Amino acid sequence: MESGDRILVVEDELQFRDILCTFLQANGFAVDSVGTSAEAERSWRMHRPSLAILDYSLPDGNAIELLLRLKSIDTMTPVYILTGRGTIELAVEAVKLGAEHFVTKPANLMALLGLIKKSLAQPRNQQKQVTGAASKQQKNLNPFAGTSPGIRRLEELARRTADADSPVLIQGETGTGKGVLARWLHNNGRRASEPFIDLNCGGLSRDLLETELFGHEKGAFTGAVRSKSGLLEIAHKGTVFLDEIADVDLNVQPKLLKVLEDKTFRHLGDVRDRRVDIRLIAAAHDLTERVKKKLFRADLYFRINTLPLLMPPLRERAEDIPQLALHILGTLTGEAHSGEVDISPEALRKLQTYDWPGNIRELRNVLERALLLSGKSVLTERDLQFEAEAQPSQEEALGMKTLQEMEQSYIEQALFLAGGKVDEAAKRLNVPRSSLYQKLKHYGIGGFNSAKLQ
Repeated sequence: MESGDRILVVEDELQFRDILCTFLQANGFAVDSVGTSAEAERSWRMHRPSLAILDYSLPDGNAIELLLRLKSIDTMTPVYILTGRGTIELAVEAVKLGAEHFVTKPANLMALLGLIKKSLAQPRNQQKQVTGAASKQQKNLNPFAGTSPGIRRLEELARRTADADSPVLIQGETGTGKGVLARWLHNNGRRASEPFIDLNCGGLSRDLLETELFGHEKGAFTGAVRSKSGLLEIAHKGTVFLDEIADVDLNVQPKLLKVLEDKTFRHLGDVRDRRVDIRLIAAAHDLTERVKKKLFRADLYFRINTLPLLMPPLRERAEDIPQLALHILGTLTGEAHSGEVDISPEALRKLQTYDWPGNIRELRNVLERALLLSGKSVLTERDLQFEAEAQPSQEEALGMKTLQEMEQSYIEQALFLAGGKVDEAAKRLNVPRSSLYQKLKHYGIGGFNSAKLQ
């Protein structure tokens, strides 16, 4: 049997990896197998598998970290996480971050095969609907929520530059919303109907970055079994957003400068120049220090810094936090299809006095955690746990909750995220609807927030 689908297996335990790969190949799948996160990311970019299975513990990281990097490249490919030490909390985190299934070892291979076939049988038009919804949601993102002087200056400059073709450099701390601003500039410029390509350069090797940006010819290097278009070609007439541009290898920087100045580039392994029309938006924490240390070319810095924009840190715009918090809560409850949630004045004051080292990203995490764990229509000061406070104590980690309490909490969270819809919650939990109803009756769960069971 030939399925035509390719599966990436990321597992450092050789014996189990061989068993799993042999089983998948016997059932008609092409299989790529690697043992580290770095190899997995390289294989994912080169072969674009139909599905990936990640072992949780890897020599150079864990599956959650790898999942985030893989999903930043391709959000639609299903990813399974496989682990021998599964917990309810870990499963919830994995599914929230985009994992399709969380499978514990020892895995039932026939059951795993059934899950894989079901995932790969999802109609392509459903994926397109999800992509379209995400694109629509991105167009509604607002990087200028608030009234602080810094954010008002930023909006004024951004509106002046949105329709231009000149490069933009967005600088600011991690979590301030540089990517949101880049997307806003594209959506509000003359290239809005053209592609928007987002590439995070952080941690990418020279070879990987070159083949992603510029593409390659067949035979350009070992493993290049076919020609591949680069992201520059895909983005023709549109916008390329290079996040963490400070990490671009010094040997790649002159090629990027050539694209900006001559609008030409070459595939790896080719001698022909190709023309491309793009607008470049770049983002970094602080490029000036990299230039001083000669880790970033001054000529490229001055070229991309034609239109500089600075994202102010959240600690410098405390007056904006109430509006930001309510906006984020509205987004979160909308994603969960649940009722409206408010926040008490005392809780808002607590948010305004915190230093926010993680900026807006951390604010969203704090509010999402409070929303999931409180189950209330008004969040109070006691519901807010900041990053340092959110880590469980050793006693909690070792199981202060009983297994039944953990199961009940897991069901309640799934039901909340499904907006009270039992069918959807059952799918999230991967259990039959009838079984979930029995559990709801057993635990006396009749509703969550303003959502009604359907």
